[in-house]
Amino acid sequence: MPKLPLSDMRVVEIGSGDALSYCGKLFADFGAEVIKVEPSGGDPLRGIAPFVDAGDGRRESGTFAWLNTSKRSIIADLDRPADVARISALLATADLLLDGRPPSAIQASLLPHDELRRRQPGLAITALSWFGEHGPYRDYQATDSVCRSLAGSVKLVGPLEGPPVLPRDGQIAVMAGTTAFIPSLAGLYGRAHGARRFAVSALASMLQISEFDTGLALEVGFTRPRLAINRFGRGYPVGTFPTKHGWLGITVVTPAQWGAFCTMIGLPELEAEPHFADSLQRTTHSAELLGIFQPVLMQHTAQHWFERGIELRIPLAIVPDMAELLQQPYYRERGAFAPVAIGGASFDAPVLPQYLTRSRPLPNGRAPLAGEHDGEALPARKRVASRAATPDDPQPLKGLRILDLTMGWAGPSATRQMGDLGADVIKVESCQYPDWFRGTDTRGPYYPERTYEKIYWFQQMNRNKRGITLDLTRPQGMTLLKRLLADADAVIDNYAADVLPRMGLDAAAMLAINPRLVVVTMPAFGMSGPWSGVRAYGSTLEQACGLPSVTGREGDPPTMLHAALGDPVGGVSAAAALLLGFMHQRNTGEGQHIDLSAVEALLPLVAPSIIEQSATGTSGPRIGNRHPRFVPNGCFPCAGEDQWITLAVRSDAEWQALCAVMHRPDLAGDSRLASAEGRRAEEDRIEVAVRHWTATVRPDLAMVTLQAHGIPAGVARLPMDLPGDPHLVKVGHWQSVERPFMGPHLLPSVAYREGDAEMPYPVEHLAPTLGQHNAEVLGELLGLSDAEIAELRAAEIIGDMAIAKKAKAASGK
Repeated sequence: MPKLPLSDMRVVEIGSGDALSYCGKLFADFGAEVIKVEPSGGDPLRGIAPFVDAGDGRRESGTFAWLNTSKRSIIADLDRPADVARISALLATADLLLDGRPPSAIQASLLPHDELRRRQPGLAITALSWFGEHGPYRDYQATDSVCRSLAGSVKLVGPLEGPPVLPRDGQIAVMAGTTAFIPSLAGLYGRAHGARRFAVSALASMLQISEFDTGLALEVGFTRPRLAINRFGRGYPVGTFPTKHGWLGITVVTPAQWGAFCTMIGLPELEAEPHFADSLQRTTHSAELLGIFQPVLMQHTAQHWFERGIELRIPLAIVPDMAELLQQPYYRERGAFAPVAIGGASFDAPVLPQYLTRSRPLPNGRAPLAGEHDGEALPARKRVASRAATPDDPQPLKGLRILDLTMGWAGPSATRQMGDLGADVIKVESCQYPDWFRGTDTRGPYYPERTYEKIYWFQQMNRNKRGITLDLTRPQGMTLLKRLLADADAVIDNYAADVLPRMGLDAAAMLAINPRLVVVTMPAFGMSGPWSGVRAYGSTLEQACGLPSVTGREGDPPTMLHAALGDPVGGVSAAAALLLGFMHQRNTGEGQHIDLSAVEALLPLVAPSIIEQSATGTSGPRIGNRHPRFVPNGCFPCAGEDQWITLAVRSDAEWQALCAVMHRPDLAGDSRLASAEGRRAEEDRIEVAVRHWTATVRPDLAMVTLQAHGIPAGVARLPMDLPGDPHLVKVGHWQSVERPFMGPHLLPSVAYREGDAEMPYPVEHLAPTLGQHNAEVLGELLGLSDAEIAELRAAEIIGDMAIAKKAKAASGK
């Protein structure tokens, strides 16, 4: 096996939490020596189902095992000075501390960060918590559902009348854990300039999902409504639909896709029907349209329709349950699942999705028992960094140059992460084919009034980048791109798998130009295999990864989350892959192709259900908004129109606190409700009591009151509410900026803070106008003269205005 990109690093992991563990897994499975410090009795996550038989009467959590493959485990009580001294000595040999303890617990502990940094200035530290280290929510209690509700990722999901649908646990772990990994590894990449400390907020990490809808609200002044289960916001037909065998995921958005869909179902005449002419009309008449095409879908299997969709370039997906997902040849052929072992147990689980072709991650492997490595001598080593970074030091990725050929959401959000950390990101568009996040409706004022410079989503995704235009369909434009590739460190695209190869610029061709280039491709289903030609949106990816089959209530259709999860999750996954490629590049001098499959990036979101299926042969029933451990748990109506609060009771003490808040001594004194098991048997009655109280209280007041009593609770916010959220305002998440064509507007910030800062990095560069940096990039990097640049502009190889006669709306990834 080749040396892995992080095999020269030692990481110490303290605290508990699945996001912390997933961040550590990214380090461990790419070769770092990760030492997990557990309390006596082991990490509490070891006690969370699904369980596997590890031998000798020991039951271990399968999800815990997956999150902790390739790590060492030692036991230490951080309230005991002797154990703290032992861990401090270990940290003296480490490059990075990953700390999942709550901020107040870190400050009050025998191992506070300020003291660590004073004694060990070369130690990098990343603290990961629910809400970060500042702001009014800092010490709030939280669960996955509470955090998602505050992040605007719950209220849009579910039936019109409510309640909003709460997803299953474990998904924040992937988003927050990967988000934490990005600045952590970037800091280690630049560690010659000093060690850095980052504090990462899980809430802010989740805002990367809801920011699309926040952008819609800031753009047009409203948020998509919650219409019904599986009424996804991009029009109709979009959702999951039954077939003769299996469920089919459909996302029809563009006129071309609608025409192809009509052809597929054998009713081409539907395309010309006026009341089905566009997405709005089809949404308005959705019941009539469903009555027409649903009987047709029932004539064939989901597999049949999926294959027809590939032929006709329609974004379709088979929506598998967990058993079907584990058996699908596509995932098996790409090595997307591999065994996890703990004790004597073994089961299959997702492999990390960062598919580095020259340095693939470990295919899961063995997880440690609690304290398995106590007393083992560790190899002596000395960390690289000897001092802490200062404000005068360059950002950690300064000096790296990335050519950004991506468009839309997923790819640009990946390169945005790199630009935020100091990389020189050069976004390549063309006047003939601008980024589709500049708008796809080219009618009316689009060209004469340059509407393509006024779309908010483009501003969100493309901060801290330079922008050029090149017509890659013409030899002169392609030649210039190749010259830029020759001196770049990385290139990334998210086109469909066949686009650049048809232009003679596949990964092999780019590596032939520059053998040290990191080449990232991120089509929906990767670059190889029978599904590589599948067209997809974020909704398609959610359908294909099986997540809808475990969301919602038993008896409901597979339930989607009404957010294009594939884009933001794929974006942070690609950013992590870029950084891993840079580490391999630095260690070996080699470039490589990173074949990221956007759908595989979503498999970790479903990992607990995949593990349950593999380990036990079944996946438990869907339980709606209830929770396997917390009773009560749910999203409850509050005073006002469509106002909701999410709350969870994790312990018997919290149950007594809830009864006190609701002024229900009768419930507090009912011995049948004293335990979670007893409350489970009376859950219907308890939920009625909770609704009676919440219905009388405004949601923000309910949240503050419940949190004051130590009960996890959060308002189910709309994305359009987020710019006014008091916590996000206090910590400076929304930055006020002003840009030509846009005027004043708000931009979101990174999900982390460096050092002890309350405020985020400022946005250094606003999103480029079309071709804004043509002369700067082509002149400085390629040495072109003013006259040569003028000739290119006259020939329309470059330019700074979109060209109407060749404009074309993009479709899918």
